Amino acid sequence: MKATEVVENLKQRFPNEPEYIQAVSQVLGTIEEEYNKHPEFERYNLIERLCIPDRLVQFRVTWVDDKGNVQTNMGYRIQHNNVIGPYKGGIRFHASVNLSILKFLAFEQTFKNSLTTLPMGGAKGGSDFSPRGKSANEVMRFCQAFMSELYRHIGPDEDVPAGDIGVGGREVAYMFGMYKKLTHQFQGVLTGKGLEFGGSLIRPEATGYGNVYFLLNMLKTKNIDIKGKTVLVSGSGNVAQYTMEKLIQLGAKPVTCSDSDGYIYDPDGIDREKLDFIMELKNIERGRIKEYAEKYGVKYVAGAKPWFEKADIALPSATQNEINGEAAQALVDNGVIAVSEGANMPSTPEAIKIFQDAKILYAPGKAANAGGVAVSGLEMSQNSERLHWSREEVDQKLKDIMFDIHSNCVKYGTDADGYVNYVKGANVAGFLKVAKAMMAQGIV
Repeated sequence: MKATEVVENLKQRFPNEPEYIQAVSQVLGTIEEEYNKHPEFERYNLIERLCIPDRLVQFRVTWVDDKGNVQTNMGYRIQHNNVIGPYKGGIRFHASVNLSILKFLAFEQTFKNSLTTLPMGGAKGGSDFSPRGKSANEVMRFCQAFMSELYRHIGPDEDVPAGDIGVGGREVAYMFGMYKKLTHQFQGVLTGKGLEFGGSLIRPEATGYGNVYFLLNMLKTKNIDIKGKTVLVSGSGNVAQYTMEKLIQLGAKPVTCSDSDGYIYDPDGIDREKLDFIMELKNIERGRIKEYAEKYGVKYVAGAKPWFEKADIALPSATQNEINGEAAQALVDNGVIAVSEGANMPSTPEAIKIFQDAKILYAPGKAANAGGVAVSGLEMSQNSERLHWSREEVDQKLKDIMFDIHSNCVKYGTDADGYVNYVKGANVAGFLKVAKAMMAQGIV
């Protein structure tokens, strides 16, 4: 297998899908050597079967706004690969959602889920509907309309969606309620549910906490203590909030936070009181991060990202391709020692090369942010067994899973000079498990 030839073929077959091609290119470039050690993979055309999703579901979502006007959006579910378990992946509600973005996310999810060691396949879904600026009743009506079609394609042993950008506990609850009404069944078919009806403790915190746990494992390889380190965090949603919470607990100092309008820089650090303000602002008031700058009198930069500020560590926790080559070079020049991704594919290929050439600690999202789907898997287990684990039990399982993911990255990604290429390590480890399962199950 020559990665470049496979990518060129996919470009011809799926034009105008840049995010999908970017994700495939990055993975194939790092697994090519390992893949070619197994000639049986090529005979079974394994790489093409792994790159192309099992199933793409598209549908119209029609709903009524508060003024009585009928609105139409697109709904999607990409069921990428279920060779190691039921399809599993989030639902994203955002104006930017399209097939290319969801295909890249489902492809990445397949490897991420494999890395957790839990029995979960890869999927992703969503809509170009944005909850921003919508009333709670409008969001409810949209979620119900969305589930009225999606319910046909999901189930506890078929496909178990979760939340993502624009889909938090509120949206998951609305969709779960509609699923239950349509099927007459109470099943663990969505994760990220409320604690009152089958949700798991630590699930809201899991992606942010897990990213910090992965970071700690990386820092440990260099005998670096996180206490006292300044940290750049992007985003201000669920992942960013709990990333900052865990950083504060560990004695680190997050100094930035952002949304789609711009970022704030607080040189004194975001402490517990300030984080509580952000959580209320974003989760309840649905406000903008600029209001933090107005309240605390700190720097706010409109239309920009925080990567040009000086700090020790960067934790991108917003969205894809938010760190380009210029931003990556600024981070390296400013002395950043580690970058760990809380978002999915937030660094461009140029940025990743700069990080790796500089030999800093760099963890890709499929490894570092796998804590969210890991605890989703634990929620599935609790639902199946009708059990409820304590906060301490779930947190310890999360720490163990992130430790194991880190260990596998080190196992498959360490080069002759001792530098750990976490991108290669994560891709090879995730790929081998899926590939061997596909081989065992035959041509299906």
